[in-house]
Order: sequence, then C-alpha cells, then structure tokens
Amino acid sequence: MFKLLVVWVLNALALMAVAYLVPGIQVANFSAALVAAVVIGLANMLVKPILVLLTLPITLLTLGLFLLVINGLLFWFVGHLLQGFVVSSVMTGVIGALVYSVIAWIMSAIVFNEKD
Repeated sequence: MFKLLVVWVLNALALMAVAYLVPGIQVANFSAALVAAVVIGLANMLVKPILVLLTLPITLLTLGLFLLVINGLLFWFVGHLLQGFVVSSVMTGVIGALVYSVIAWIMSAIVFNEKD
C-alpha cells in the first residue's frame, strides 16, 4: 500500500516536470497533478487495452509506433476531461506522454533501486 502511494506521488511529480519541460502542457497545482496521475493511470488500465486491440492492424503495420499515438491521444483526452490539467494538442500529448513515461520510469528506478 505504501509503495502505491509513493508511485502515485512520483507520477504526480513527473507530471509537474512534464508541464515545466513541454510547452503546451499546463498543470495548475500539485493537487491537479495528483488527480491527473490517477486518471491517466485509470485510462491506461481501462481504455488503452481496448484501443490497442482495435488498432492492432495499424500498430503492426507501423511496427508498434502507433502506440505512441494512442498514448498521446489518451494524454490529450485526460487533459480535456480535467480542470487544472491542459494539453493543447494531440501532438503535444504524444510528446508529453513520452516525456512523462521516461521521467516517471527514471524517478521510480531511483526511488526503488530497480534496474528495469
């Protein structure tokens, strides 16, 4: 349970870092980042598998690169759902989702001393 809370806070901090690094992404405050981290996690858990299954042919044709578009679409969609978290365009969502994943992975690896 403690690890889940730590990962949640790390993801919110990663989201704040993405808002600082990527123009076009804005997070109003840390509580908005906490809510956005939960909603992004839920979207990745519930909606992403359905989208991946529906777009499997194009994902195979692009050798998996279409997954970046799916991640960006989900990031952009969550930005439109929540107040206090803004993603200006789908392309900004793609870049933001990629940066968010890398930052969250690095922070998690540092905190939990994981290699993978």
